[in-house]
Amino acid sequence: MTATAGVASGLETGHETGHETGRETGRETGRETGRETGTGGRHALRAPTGGRIVGLDGIRGLAALFVVVHHCFLAAFPGYPRMTGPWWAGWMIYGHLAVVVFIVLSGFSLAVAPVRHGWRLDGLGRYAHRRAWRILSAYWPALVFSIVMAWVFVPQPGEGEPTARSAVVFGLLLQDVTGAPSPNGAFWSIAIEAQLYVVLPLLLLLVRRTGMALMLVAVSIPVLVIGTFAPTVPVIDLFTRFTPQLAVGFAAGVVAAGMVADERWRRLPLLWLAAAAAVPPVALIASTGSVWTVEHYFWVDLSVLPAMTLLLAAIGAGRARRLSGTLDVAPLRSLGGFSYSLYLIHAPIVVAVSVLWVRPRLGSGLDALLVMLAVALPLSLLASRLFAAVFDLPFQRHKSWSAMGTAARSRWSRWAWWSPGGNQGGDVVIGVADAPLTDSVNLGANPRSLT
Repeated sequence: MTATAGVASGLETGHETGHETGRETGRETGRETGRETGTGGRHALRAPTGGRIVGLDGIRGLAALFVVVHHCFLAAFPGYPRMTGPWWAGWMIYGHLAVVVFIVLSGFSLAVAPVRHGWRLDGLGRYAHRRAWRILSAYWPALVFSIVMAWVFVPQPGEGEPTARSAVVFGLLLQDVTGAPSPNGAFWSIAIEAQLYVVLPLLLLLVRRTGMALMLVAVSIPVLVIGTFAPTVPVIDLFTRFTPQLAVGFAAGVVAAGMVADERWRRLPLLWLAAAAAVPPVALIASTGSVWTVEHYFWVDLSVLPAMTLLLAAIGAGRARRLSGTLDVAPLRSLGGFSYSLYLIHAPIVVAVSVLWVRPRLGSGLDALLVMLAVALPLSLLASRLFAAVFDLPFQRHKSWSAMGTAARSRWSRWAWWSPGGNQGGDVVIGVADAPLTDSVNLGANPRSLT
């Protein structure tokens, strides 16, 4: 199963991103500041209303769900990138675009807090710890799960069984640097997102020194050079393995966060501008077809960035309240909460269901697609929700082992108090788990993306 040049091999986005398809939270209170926006001149940085940005979880959830549907489609209709399914399912072949969504969303989420503090992080050490805590807590268990699935059931399409080299390469997030049998086609984007996390402090420095526009130009120029000369210059073509256009997407997400804080942008009809910006890439994809689109994802990815940037700016600035409310319905909000886990572990499940059960009985075609959507999709959702309960959600709520231990002891104390013979003195123990989750999805400081 391949999915869009990388997602094509497993899934992309994520990402939350996806790859981090993850969510960035923080400790900011929502007060206005008067710092430099980086767009030339000084304007009040006006943050959106305090609390989480309504609608982002829904975008994450839908993007992750799109990736799963995409892989179910590829399992039922071989021949990728040729469109061999019914016309009404044509959108399912473009799952790679969900990765773009995850990456832009990741840049946006990670930049919200720095924007409100003069484009500065609250310390490189704290930033690095938060990123590692959020990403690796689920990624490493998902790597173990994927290797076991490949050994016990079936490897990923086009890949051999994972080896010790696979464990080392993927464990160190070097899968886009060197090769090894892949245990999970979705993991390629996690390495890229981790590398973008390293670049973020440099992007913020560029904004402080030159402004948002010049920062975006500085990122775009080398990427455009790669895209232009890679087909004819082998040395430059080596850089395409890093999917460099996603660096522009990440930077665009940072710019979207800056737009939210700039009153000049907030006055514009951002949602309508996003809709208008979406017309050219949609028309391009519809007119050229799947083969051309997949072969030119470098340029197609870049073409969708203006629409994504404007959409996130509209949502963050409160200029898309109806859309935000629709995206914030309970099922989508819940799905967004474990979208990173869904992105991480769905590919081995989809492949196993397809190869071992659906394909031997139904072959390929519409019946196979319907069964994949009826079996593999809900099975992936259930498994990822259980996975998230252990390896993802606790690490979103608690930011250190000590905080997690305190919460666990608090829950145990409450259970012991209700159990026969427990807490005979009658004292009610209140701990971290009882406190409001001020560090969960609030505007300001810490994920997916994924991503």
